[in-house]
This record gives sequence, structure tokens and C-alpha cells, in this order.
Amino acid sequence: MTILSAQDLVLPAAAFGPENPLPPIQQVGRPPLDNLAELPAELQQNAQYGGLSNPLPCLLQDNYDRRLVDRPIPTLVLENDHLRATILPSLGGRLYSLVHKPSDQELLYRNPVLQPANLALRDAWFAGGVEWNLGSTGHWTGTCSPMHAARVEGPDGTPILRLWEWERTRNLVTQLDFWLPEDSEFLYVGARIQNPSSDPAPAYWWSNIAVEQTPRTRVLVPANQAWQHGYGNRLDLVDVPLEDGVDLSYPMRHKRAIDFFFEPVPEQQPWITALDAEGNGLVQASTARLQGRKMFVWGESRGGHRWQEWLSPGKQGDGYCEIQAGLARTQLEHLKLPGATNWHWLEAYGRLDVDPGAAHAEDWATARTGVGEAVESLLSATELTRLEDRWLTVADAAPVETLFAGSGWGALELRRTGWKVSSGTPFADDTMSDRERAWLPVLEGRMPLRDGAPDGTLVGWRDLLEVVEDDNWLTWYHRGVARWYAGERDGAITAWRKSQDNPWALRNLAIATGDDSYYERAVELCSPPRAELIAEAMNACLAAGQADRARRIFEQADQVGADPRVRLARVRLLLLSGDPSGAEALLDEGIELPGLREGENDLAGLWREIQSRLGTDRPVPAQYEFSMLGDS
Repeated sequence: MTILSAQDLVLPAAAFGPENPLPPIQQVGRPPLDNLAELPAELQQNAQYGGLSNPLPCLLQDNYDRRLVDRPIPTLVLENDHLRATILPSLGGRLYSLVHKPSDQELLYRNPVLQPANLALRDAWFAGGVEWNLGSTGHWTGTCSPMHAARVEGPDGTPILRLWEWERTRNLVTQLDFWLPEDSEFLYVGARIQNPSSDPAPAYWWSNIAVEQTPRTRVLVPANQAWQHGYGNRLDLVDVPLEDGVDLSYPMRHKRAIDFFFEPVPEQQPWITALDAEGNGLVQASTARLQGRKMFVWGESRGGHRWQEWLSPGKQGDGYCEIQAGLARTQLEHLKLPGATNWHWLEAYGRLDVDPGAAHAEDWATARTGVGEAVESLLSATELTRLEDRWLTVADAAPVETLFAGSGWGALELRRTGWKVSSGTPFADDTMSDRERAWLPVLEGRMPLRDGAPDGTLVGWRDLLEVVEDDNWLTWYHRGVARWYAGERDGAITAWRKSQDNPWALRNLAIATGDDSYYERAVELCSPPRAELIAEAMNACLAAGQADRARRIFEQADQVGADPRVRLARVRLLLLSGDPSGAEALLDEGIELPGLREGENDLAGLWREIQSRLGTDRPVPAQYEFSMLGDS
């Protein structure tokens, strides 16, 4: 019997805090690959198409902390006699846990805590389980946001758990149908992305699967080559699995963080598995559209271990690696999804148990062929296609019971555009909160003033914003953001100047003009003080060598001076002001920066610069070493 239930999961979890009201107008797009011209034509084309420069209209989620407190997390649980799947509807529909009940084996990496870190397009991200990524290169904008969830009647009479949401940067609808037939040993996830517009849209999807790793964990996949991508901004085609005589299909044999995007074998069923020393573990397979497969490792350097500890404080064991599945061959590519079109596929997640001699055969071809035969015997490509066809008979079925509420942004966009979406993924007007309803007057040419910081600008509403009749600061503020997003720098500056003396427009003017006096005035006007603004303003002034202005800004920090972002800016201020001993003392006190960015190692760099100024050689403290490139 298959049961779908709603439960609370109590976890040590950090507080996410409110969104950052400062719009992310700085360009964050990836630089082109250094060897782009050497790559195959299709890969080149996809890598140059559809890049996202910033996550607008979404705001950043960067006000989380690192204080873990037991908190109830809403979950939806789907189980039969073989599997128990736990899904987090409030956090991007994450498949948090998948337990094989007969063996009591957890098939995923189940993070014992919920600790956000700065790895996603909107900053906040957490490790573990299966994350669904729609939209653009990076962890998607909805990864730490709620999704709509409901029960749907499955084609076999068992309940399907459906999650869906509006992806705001691309105006796409994502749909996930979790289906666990009564006697199935696999959890099926029917995935669909809908483009309701008549215009094509860049499409990107990767299912990021975290699995536990040990020294004997091996990742197998039907491939002979892989595109290797580290932190040198290159894609290099390498043979699988040998590199310098080391079998790198074992995640813990890697010294540094690295991606391997496996080159698909034509006419081969897509699958990937991570098997332990005994030959058992998770296998993920899919229908043909989800062709890409990848392995990611943090690496066995001190920095790699530090990152694992950072994401899973108090972790036991050897941490995790990721096996992933995507629409394209690599995560540096976007595909063109035609207008008024949807793409769909079916994924399967379950336990694979093979002879350890086969799983760990020294010859790669022997190992992957033997494991592939085991996958085929459990779930053939033909059977998976048949199941996808069965799922599609209910993919448009209307939900029969609401289980969780997502956002109202989809309802708002449908009100603006009149687009049609599947009846299976409804966005009813009553899903709009006060936040979304605040934009309804714009459809009638009005922009009423509201108290507090402005919300994220609906940059896709630019034409409507230009004809709003209300000539107030908020109208000009939003016009400026929409113009900036469209690449109209001069028009944005004009609009923000017309928005007059408010901290939000002044902050944007500081970025647009490079005149840091705007930052100083913005901080003066912002009451109460905001750590996000003060830290950003100080860092911008310090980068321009303006220590005195940065000091005046810090003097207004008041009660947010203890915020780690502000404290780190103060370390830089002391260093620039010629006080390396004071900077060292602050770092010795300890700064735990929740929003440390993946790939950055600023804390270690500051420490080394301080030691150089002091003429000393104290080693970098372990808590500040986050290098992704191996031990230095």
C-alpha cells in the first residue's frame, strides 16, 4: 500500500532571515571558457546562449545565520513497503531522504542539520538529498523557497505527490510528480518544464543528488569520456576513469574540488550510480531527454574537508559527493525551449545491489558493463519509457487535495500576460499574498506608495512601469531597476536621480556611477541601519582606497556592527588604515561569515596579507581555509 502523509521533521536548523532588499544589480554572469573555441560546435553554441547576468526579479536570501536550533520543518512523506521518500515543500521540493525499508539503508546523503550557505543564484543553499535545478547555471532561485504541493490520483490508483512553482527569472513552470506504485522498488519522479510564452526561453535542468562517500565508494556511469571542469575555467575531455594512473571514479581519490560531465554514449539508457564497498547504493536512471550525467567532489584537501564541515556542522563519516543528471552534457550550457512548449522526462531512484567484484572491477569497461546489465535487469529503458507514458496520462490532471502553498508570483504573471498553463499546475488568484497583490495596481497604471524598503522590481514589467501615472519616488526607483536590467545605464541613472533622497535609489546610484558618496548618504538615511548596506558600502569604499569614508560609514553601524559581514569589512578597513595588528586581533577573535562564497578564500587571503604586513608567518587557521584548489 502506498501512503502519502504530511509530517513535521525537527532538525537543528539556522534561521534564514528576511530577503535582502538591495537588488542584485551587479553583473554575476560567468566569464567565457578559456578554451571555448576548441570545443565542439554544439557545446560552444549552448555555452554562449542564455546566460543569466543576475537573478532579478528575485532578491537575495543572504540574511541567514549559523546558530542551529531545533525547528519543525514541514515534510511530505510518500512510502510503500520498499521505500520511504521525504520531501521538503518549503525548501524547493528537496527530496531530503530516500530509505530502502527492507535494509533500513538511507540511499541519499541525509544532512543532519539545515545550514544555509552561499552557493546558489540567490545565495542561500543547503547540502544533502536531491535538489531540482531549473532556470540557469547554478543552484536555482527556488532552492530555498516554497513550492505548491498537492495530491493527484495516479494512473494505478495510488497517490501522486505533485509539486509545482513559477520560475521567475525565465517565466517557466516547473512540475515534479513523485510517484511510488504500490509494489515498486523505485521512486519515480515525473519532471516537466512548461514555457507558456510564445517566445523561446533558455532551459536548464540538473537533478543534484548527494550520496554518502567512503574510501571505497565508486561512481559508475555508461561513459568512456568526461568533460573535466575545475576552477581553471576550462572544459577538457578526458578518458574515464584513469588520470595519471589513479582511478578517479572513486570520489575520495580526488585531491581537489572538480566536476566530471560524462559524455553520453549514443543509444545507451542514461543512468548513474554510487556503490559502496559491498556493491550496493543508489542508482538513478531516466528516459532519454535527461541525457547528461555528472560527478562532483569537494576533494580531500584541507579546504575540501572544511567545506564539508561548513555545510554539515558536526557531520559524522566521510561526507558526501554528488551524482547528477541534466538536460545538456554540461552545466555550462543552456538549451532553447520553444514557445508554448513543454519538455518532460521520467526519473527513477532506487537501490542497486551488485556483486562487489563487478562493481569494483579494475577494468573500467568490465565494471560499467556489469553494473549496466544489473540496472537493465531492474529497470530497462523500454520499461521506463512505458512508465513515462503512463505518468503522462495524469500529468495534466487537476490536484485533488492541497498540501502546501507556494508563492503567488505565477498567479500574478498569468494576470499580466493571459498565458495558459496546464490544469495540473494551477496558479489561482487566491495564492497571491499582500506582496504579490501590491503589484496589481501597476496593471491599471498606478504605483501607490508603501512603507518600508521597496520589493524586488518586476523587471519583466518594464513597459507597464514606464506608463505608471504616479510620479513618486517608488515609481522612479522601480523604473530605474527595470531600465538597468534592460541594459539602459543612462536611463537607470536618470530614474534613480528622480527618485530623490532615499537610501535604496542612492545605493543603486553608487553602483551605477562609481561615486561612493552616494553610499555614504544612503547609509545616513537608512534607519534602522542595515548590515547588508553598511558592509557593501564599506567594501566598495575600501576597494576604491577611501578608508576615511569607509570609517565614517562604519561609525553608523550601531547595533549591526557585530554582524560578521560588517566585522570582516572592518578587518579590511584596519588593514588599509595601516593597523595590521588590529586586523589580526579581530580575526583572532573569530569571524564566522555565514555567506562565504563557494570558490572564494578571502579570509585566508586576508590572513596571509596581515602576516606579510607584520613580518610574521603564522599559518592560516583551519577555520579560515576554504581553498577549492587543494592544499597550499
